[in-house]
Amino acid sequence: MGFIAFLILGLIAGAIAKAILPGKQGGGWVITLILGVVGAMLGGWLGGMIFGTGINDFFSISTWLLAIGGSLIVLLVYGMITRRSVNS
Repeated sequence: MGFIAFLILGLIAGAIAKAILPGKQGGGWVITLILGVVGAMLGGWLGGMIFGTGINDFFSISTWLLAIGGSLIVLLVYGMITRRSVNS
């Protein structure tokens, strides 16, 4: 998968993760892109470790599920970090 396709995947996966998680997450589209790309990388790494598959093909359902799952994890961690810093 090319670099631009990976950025598009990360942006869409981050937006879907924000839509799935309840609550009000801060950040605009730049934060969504960064969290989505990091989440896609995390999902690909976890997919390779656990299931033996990674993020290879843009139009594969496993690629999208791994990217969205990784983005959910990254968004949860980001929410915990920003909530903690705001409350302190």
